[in-house]
Amino acid sequence: MTRALFICSRNRLRSPTAEEVFSSWPGIETDSAGLAPDAVTVLSIEQLAWADIVFVMESAHKARLSKAFAAHLKSKRLVCLDIPDRYTFMQPELIALLERKVGKFLR
Repeated sequence: MTRALFICSRNRLRSPTAEEVFSSWPGIETDSAGLAPDAVTVLSIEQLAWADIVFVMESAHKARLSKAFAAHLKSKRLVCLDIPDRYTFMQPELIALLERKVGKFLR
C-alpha cells in the first residue's frame, strides 16, 4: 500500500481534489493538508510520518515545507506538481492534470 499526501495552501481545492481522485486507486491511501494557518486541515507531523510520498502543488509549497519540516522529510519522496491555484474543487481540467502528473508516481 502506498500512502500519498497532497499539500497545497489552504486545503480547499487542489489537495482535496487530489485526495479524492486517487483514493479510489487500488493500492493507494490518500490524505491532504494545507500549509496556511487557516487551512481546512493544517499539515501535521503525524501526516508526514504516515506518508510514503508527498506531493506539493507549487514550488513555494515545497520551499515552505522544506523549511518548516526538514527533519521530517529526510526519508520522504517529495514531488512538486507545478499546478497553479486557478482551479475549483473537482474541476475536470484539474482532475485530468492531476492524473497526468501524479499517476506516473503511483503506478
